[in-house]
Amino acid sequence: MKRVTLVTDGSCLGNPGPGGWAAILRFNGKKKEISGGELFTTNNRMEMTAVLEGLDALNEPCAVALEIDSQYVKNGVTRWMAGWKRKGWKTAAGEPVKNEDLWLKLDKALARHTVAWRWVKGHADHADNNRCDELAREAARRASRRPIADSEE
Repeated sequence: MKRVTLVTDGSCLGNPGPGGWAAILRFNGKKKEISGGELFTTNNRMEMTAVLEGLDALNEPCAVALEIDSQYVKNGVTRWMAGWKRKGWKTAAGEPVKNEDLWLKLDKALARHTVAWRWVKGHADHADNNRCDELAREAARRASRRPIADSEE
C-alpha cells in the first residue's frame, strides 16, 4: 500500500460566506496542490471538503498520514462518527448531525484508505499547513468574486 501524506485546510471569509479549501498531497518526493471554493458556505464545510477532495485525488487505496488543523473534522471522524452512525446520524442530544451530507461522503471516502490522523496547530510553523491556508484563502477570494482588502484578513 502506498504511503501518502495529506495536509488540508479550509477557510471562510465570514462564517457563513465565501469559502475555500486546499490540500497538499506528498508521495515519493512529489508534491501536488489542489484547491477550490464555494460562494456561500461555512468554515467547517470547507475543512471537511478539503479532506474529501484530498482523499478523492488518490487513485487507489493508500496509507494516509492526514495532517489537519481542524479539531472538528478530526474529532468528528475519530470520536463522534461511530456514535452518530449508531444513532442514525443523530447527536447525543437527538438532534440531526450538522453537515450530514459531508460526513456521509467522508465515511465512504475513508473506508477506501488507512488513515492516521495528526492534528497540527494552524497558523504556526508547519509549512504545508501554512501553504494550504494560503491556497484556501485564495480559493475563497476567487469564490467571492470580489477583492478582499488587507484589513479584512
